Amino acid sequence: MSVNNRGESFAGLSVAMITPFKNGEVDYGKLEEQVQYQIDAGTTAVVPVGTTGESPTLSYEEHEGVIRAVVNTAKGKIKVIAGTGSNSTDEAIYLTKFAEKAGVDAALLVAPYYNKPTQEGFYQHYKTVAENVGIPICIYNIPSRCGKNIEPETIIRLAEIPNITLIKEATGSMDQTSAIIENTDLTVLSGDDSLTLPIMSIGGRGVISVVGNIVPQEVIKLCKAFDNGDINVAREIHYKIFKLCRNMLTLSTNPIPIKAAMKILGRDTGELRLPLTPLTQNEELKLRETLTTLKLSN
Repeated sequence: MSVNNRGESFAGLSVAMITPFKNGEVDYGKLEEQVQYQIDAGTTAVVPVGTTGESPTLSYEEHEGVIRAVVNTAKGKIKVIAGTGSNSTDEAIYLTKFAEKAGVDAALLVAPYYNKPTQEGFYQHYKTVAENVGIPICIYNIPSRCGKNIEPETIIRLAEIPNITLIKEATGSMDQTSAIIENTDLTVLSGDDSLTLPIMSIGGRGVISVVGNIVPQEVIKLCKAFDNGDINVAREIHYKIFKLCRNMLTLSTNPIPIKAAMKILGRDTGELRLPLTPLTQNEELKLRETLTTLKLSN
């Protein structure tokens, strides 16, 4: 597929990594295992310390430690897009500068949350961060968590800044996604697993995925099938993993379901940090049924 997006090297599957905990502390051994798992799967990039990585509950030292450990394990075998967003522009600059120095390939910056900036505020926030670093910036627009949408017109303005390269599109609006793709050369990545194929059908180039933690090969196959024009194959995979994709978002708040799934599959302790709490018994039963249907669990 011929494309002219400026972030095309990030096309395909990027995985929003969990942060493994054991006895309340970051389990760096498990973290390194998760990175190696994605290297072996052929994933394009890993995305530590984002929403799925419970970044709001990590201390500065832990946030930096996770980035450092992921970069050291990646060793150029897989790209690293580190979560460095904040509702404070100064804090976002600090974290993004640290990530750049640590050797990441790009930074994922969630829209400032809680303080609900104006559209000019969003623009100035991202512009200021981008001007302070040299690495590619991925805008992360998720109004359901942040309380406010970065409107397409603002994103189109931001696309004029050279190192704003990518956008993780999690508005759920195909109209908004279409407007961005039509009017910019940003690489658009789906922020919702269930919308990966629909977004790719209008010009998106992949996904920053939660389910990729456990079925990376399936998501990679979907992206490759679409790019190769095998639409029926891409559609089959979409429906094969659709229920799992929905489970990750509807059973409970992300990353509660994915951590439960990884515990069931023997790949994580399942520990969460408050205020997140585990799935209920009924929710876990539904998840187990879905994993069994996909032949991932007995």
